[in-house]
Amino acid sequence: MRFFPAAPLVPGARAGCDPPPPRRRHARTRIPIGTDREGIPFTLAETVSTRASLAFHPPRIMSEDTSDPLEDPSRPWPASARRDAALAEGLARLGHQAFRPGQREAIEGLLERQRLLLVAPTGGGKSLCYQLPALLFAGTTVVVSPLIALMRDQVDALERLDVPATYLASTLDGAEMARRLDELESGRLRMIYVAPERLVFARFREILQRIDCPLFAIDEAHCISQWGHDFRPEYLEIGRVLKEHPGSRVLACTATATPFVRDEILARLELPPDTPQIIRGFARPNLSLRVAEVERAAERRRIVDGVLRDTLGSPGAARGCAIVYGPTRKSTEAEAERLERKGWRCMSYHAGLTGERREAVHEAFSNGELEIVVATNAFGMGIDRADVRAVVHLAPPGSIEAYYQEVGRAGRDGRDAVGQMLVGPGDLARRRALIEMDGPMEGPGSEGPRHRWALFLELMRFCEGGSCRHDAVLRYFGDEEETLAGCGRCDVCDRLSRTADRDGAEAGDGVHLEDDAEVTLLVRKALSGIARIHGRFGLGAAVALLRGQDDPRLRSAGLDRTKTWGILADHPETWLTKLLRRCVTAGWVDFHGGDRPVAILTGSGVAVMQGKRPARLLLPPRPSAHRSGMAAADRSPSFVIRRRGDTPGGASRDPRRGEDAGDLELDDDALRRFEALRAYRLLTAQAEGVPPYVVASDRSLRELAVLCPSTREDLTRAHGIGEAKAAKYGDGFLRVLADLETEEPAKSP
Repeated sequence: MRFFPAAPLVPGARAGCDPPPPRRRHARTRIPIGTDREGIPFTLAETVSTRASLAFHPPRIMSEDTSDPLEDPSRPWPASARRDAALAEGLARLGHQAFRPGQREAIEGLLERQRLLLVAPTGGGKSLCYQLPALLFAGTTVVVSPLIALMRDQVDALERLDVPATYLASTLDGAEMARRLDELESGRLRMIYVAPERLVFARFREILQRIDCPLFAIDEAHCISQWGHDFRPEYLEIGRVLKEHPGSRVLACTATATPFVRDEILARLELPPDTPQIIRGFARPNLSLRVAEVERAAERRRIVDGVLRDTLGSPGAARGCAIVYGPTRKSTEAEAERLERKGWRCMSYHAGLTGERREAVHEAFSNGELEIVVATNAFGMGIDRADVRAVVHLAPPGSIEAYYQEVGRAGRDGRDAVGQMLVGPGDLARRRALIEMDGPMEGPGSEGPRHRWALFLELMRFCEGGSCRHDAVLRYFGDEEETLAGCGRCDVCDRLSRTADRDGAEAGDGVHLEDDAEVTLLVRKALSGIARIHGRFGLGAAVALLRGQDDPRLRSAGLDRTKTWGILADHPETWLTKLLRRCVTAGWVDFHGGDRPVAILTGSGVAVMQGKRPARLLLPPRPSAHRSGMAAADRSPSFVIRRRGDTPGGASRDPRRGEDAGDLELDDDALRRFEALRAYRLLTAQAEGVPPYVVASDRSLRELAVLCPSTREDLTRAHGIGEAKAAKYGDGFLRVLADLETEEPAKSP
C-alpha cells in the first residue's frame, strides 16, 4: 500500500491536455496527525513529498456531547479509545467482522485529512470506506456513481441493515423521483446515491445546499479524466458541486488509474495537489493471466472450452462461475448459444437488450442461477460475486485499465482464478474502426481518438509479453512496490520456467534470438511491403505481397511486378501477420479509414525502413517441427508421470518433459502436499531473491504432490526437476513431504 500526496499539474496547464511534470521522489515516514484527549499521539503511515504540507486538519466538529457516536454522529471525532470503539461498532453494524487490508487506513486518512484519493482493485472493499464514515457524522453522505446496478444493490443492503438510504437515477419515474427528493430534503436519509447526470438538476443542488452533507464520495473517479479509459463528460459537473460545499469531506475512488490520471482527477475535482492518495491491492497473484494468439474460430473455441473445463469442471459442477467478454453484440449472442448447447447455464448481456432483459440477466448471475455470462463491456460493474473462477476476453478490450478492471472480477475470494485473453488478426483494425466511429461525435481536432488508440497499443504491447504479466500491469499503474519479480503463474512466467527446464536448448517456445542485423533486415523488408500498399489495402494484402501470393488486388495494382513481390516468401503467412502486428504496436504501421481500415506507413516507419532508425523488435516465435510436436503434446488432456528415459509411444523426445498437468485433479492429501510445497517454494525464492518459478513451476509441484517422492532420484521423475535442481532444492522438497507424512494421523489397516 502507498499513501502519498499527488504532484501538482504544471502551473497553467490545461488538465489532461499536457504531459504531467516529473514526479518527485517520495520517502516513507510515519508522521503524527494529532493527539487524542489523553494526550497520546497517533500516526498514519504515509508517503509524503519532502515539500508537502504536514499540517493537521481536524475534522469538522458538529457538536459536543458524550453520546454514542453511532446513535448521535453529530459529536466530534472521538479520542483514541472511543475512536476505535466507534469504528468497530460501525464495522459491525455494516455486517463485517474485520477490516480488509488498507480499509482502516483509508477511513482514518479521510476523517483526519478530509480529502483522499483511494485507488484499489475491483472487489477491494472501497464502498466500506465511505459507508462507515457516513455512520459517524450527522447529515446525508452523497455518493456519485455511474453504476445503477451498484447503487441499487448497495441501497438494498443498507436498508436491510436499517441504514436509511436511497438512490436517484434515470430509471425512476417522475413521481418516484419527486418522492425521493422530498425524503432527501427532510433530512431522514443517512446516504444518497446519485447518478452524475442528476447533478445538473437545480432542485437537487438546492436541496444539497439546505441540508448538511458531511461527505461526498465519487465512485469510478477515473471517469472524470479525459485521458482515462472511460471518460464521462457529466462527471465534470462534480467539481462545481464540491465548490458549493467547501466544508465537506471528499473521497474519490477508482479501481484503475495511472499516475497521470490520478493527477487529473485531483485537478478536475479542484482538490489540493497535496491530497493524500492510497494506492493498494493491484497485485493479484491468485490470478493466472494468459494471452493466446488465435488464427481460427475453432482454435478460439478450444481455448475457451479448456479454460472453462479447468476452472469450472463440467456444467452443474457448482465450482463457481465465469464471465466471457465479446467484442460485439453479435459475438456475445453466438458464444452464449454455443455454450448453452454444451450444457452450461449461460445467457448473453449487451446494451442492445431491453432494460428488463439486462436486469434479469444481472439478477440471475448475481443470485447464482447462471454459471456463465457472455457479455460486452456493459456488464460487470457492481457485480458482487466472489466465486468468479475465470474471465475470458474473446478479443482485447480498449486499454490496460479496462482489461485489468474486467479481469479483476475473477478470484475476489482469494482463490486461484484465470484471466484469459485471445488476440486475433483482425483485432487491430476492428479497434481502429471503433475509435474512428466515435471521432466525429467529439468534433474536429479532438485528441480523444488518438489517445484511445495509444491506450489500445499499450494493451497490445502488454499482449506481446516479454516479462511477467502481473509486474507489467503493476508498473503501468505506477505500483512498483507490489511488483512480484515474477508471479510464477502467468503464461509468460510459465514459459520462462519451461525454458529454464530445457537447459537452454532454445530460447524458449520456439523463439529464435536473431542478431540485430537479421532483425533489421526482416523488419525493413516487411515495412517495404506496407509502403507498397500504403493507403490502399490492409495487412492481409501486405502479407500476400511479401509472400508472393496470387491476389487479384495486387495484380490490378501492378504490385506483382515490384521488387517487393515475394521478398519474404520463405516465411509462413501467420508469422508475417504477427510480425506486421508488432510493427503496428511499435508505431511504424498505422490504420486509416472507417469500416474497412487500410494500412499506412508512419513517419517513424519510413525512417526504420530506410535504415535511419534502428529496428528494435522482438520477432514472433518461429514455427518449427520441434515446436509443433510440443504444441501437440501441450494440447493433450492426459497426464503422464514417467520415469527418466521413458519415451511414450516410442517417440524421441526430451525425457524430462511430461504431458500437460493442467487437467490433473488433486485429492485432499495431494492438495495439502501441493500447498505445502508452494509455501516452501515462496520462502526459498524470497531467501534467494529470485522469482518463485526459478525454484519450481506449479506443474512441477503438482507432480511432486502426486508422486510423493522419497529420494532425489524420484524427484527427477517430475516435470522440470533435473539433476541440478534436485541437488539444489531436492532436500527441501523431500523434507516438506516427509514432515507432512509424519503429521498425518495413523490410518486404520
